[in-house]
Amino acid sequence: METGLRPIAPLGLLVQRLTNLAPQIPAELQGGFQEALVLAAGLEPYLRACTAPESAALQTLAAAAIAEDWEGRYGEGTTTRRLEREMLSGHVEGQTLQLLVRLTKAKRVLEVGTFVGYSALAMAEGLPEDGELLTCEVDPYAADFARRHLEPSPHGHKVQIAVGPALATLDRLVEEGQTFDLIFLDADKKEYIEYYRRALDGNLLAVGGLLCADNTLYQGEVYLPHPSPNGEAIAAFNRAIAADDRLHSVLLSVRDGLTLAYRR
Repeated sequence: METGLRPIAPLGLLVQRLTNLAPQIPAELQGGFQEALVLAAGLEPYLRACTAPESAALQTLAAAAIAEDWEGRYGEGTTTRRLEREMLSGHVEGQTLQLLVRLTKAKRVLEVGTFVGYSALAMAEGLPEDGELLTCEVDPYAADFARRHLEPSPHGHKVQIAVGPALATLDRLVEEGQTFDLIFLDADKKEYIEYYRRALDGNLLAVGGLLCADNTLYQGEVYLPHPSPNGEAIAAFNRAIAADDRLHSVLLSVRDGLTLAYRR
């Protein structure tokens, strides 16, 4: 968990709950309990320490996103929806996405859900000089925030932001017959199924391309009882991906869950 962010991934939530439980644990069990807590709490910092460092541009963008008063922006009507700094992809996931772009030798990337542009910039850094990344963002303020922080980067010119409802943008891309080597989903969780259908049935994802989806553990709700509507939607998405024989998929426990699905 990055500094200044509340936990949203299952591991971070586990550490938070264990920490809160610590005073209630009997003295005779404290030794073993503290060992378990250290084991859980030490994993995320160790992963960050052993992951390639962020570029200066990504560090600046992350700091700006964390410092922004998103709740205040929503309260004053500047944003059209409630945004949170915890929506930031973060160091390890950002570098994972960049590595996937490099490994797949992608030249055209589609992202659904820009927020501040952190994941877009991380992926753009892995694209060749003539690579292209189209990212969809429904909130005009978030899109402008992303543009301001992408422009100073030497990789910012690779990124184009489409402002408007993601499904409308995807439908336009399907009509135009556009295809992409890698698609990253990180927007409205209740629409993930529809994004996936456009990617596969609408052929936005090229054969041999990679579909990536964020938050596919959704704070553990996908396997815990009484999930929220978002948790139910992500669980349905996970089932659909796993059952689709056009895909070879795996769900990784990176951050809040990262699904990778190769189109056969």
